[in-house]
Amino acid sequence: MFNEYLGLGFALVNFILLLIMYKFFGKAGLFAWVALSTILANIQVTKTIEIIGLTATLGNSLYASTFLATDILNEKYGKKEAKKAVWLGFSSLLIMIVVMQFGMKFVPAESDFANDSLHTIFGLIPQLAVASMLAYLTSQHLAVYIFAAIRKVFPKDSQFWIRNNGSTLISQLLDTFIFTSIAFYGVYPFDIWWQIFISTYVLKFIVSVLDTPFGYIAKALKPIDEK
Repeated sequence: MFNEYLGLGFALVNFILLLIMYKFFGKAGLFAWVALSTILANIQVTKTIEIIGLTATLGNSLYASTFLATDILNEKYGKKEAKKAVWLGFSSLLIMIVVMQFGMKFVPAESDFANDSLHTIFGLIPQLAVASMLAYLTSQHLAVYIFAAIRKVFPKDSQFWIRNNGSTLISQLLDTFIFTSIAFYGVYPFDIWWQIFISTYVLKFIVSVLDTPFGYIAKALKPIDEK
């Protein structure tokens, strides 16, 4: 149960850090969170773990937190700002890919101890990144539009949980299918791929439910730079 408890604690830490970024830096803090989380989640996803009895990739809760960030932006600043955050996350991931591919081409010094590790991690990144970028752009834009559509039907502040969970759970299903299909299908046997697909979506489902209270806290927060 260690991974399960650690995963729960990690998800809560992600949401708390997101709120801190929003409190101190306002809208810019949410943009920064989306950029950082997108990059870090795509590094963490190279590690597989055993959780809830299934094989899963790391980085799910960190990546899922970007959907909370765009939901907050959509809720408080409008769809245009949420879409801007989506493109910022995409651009950050693309820059990481380009920069690290150049970095790995340099011939290491005899004293170097990190080159092999960098190749192990970032050598996988291009395939994972293509999968992630396609999944990210598709699902995040879908989430933004679904959130806005649901808000027309459920516009009350108290109904934020419907907008948040409805948009995230639908878009995350598409995100998970696109990402795991491109990144892992054919790399792992079908049964392992299926476990990764199911466990990834289940974890994102759980994180989506967990992030709802933090969304309400964000709605009540007044960032320091906006007072």
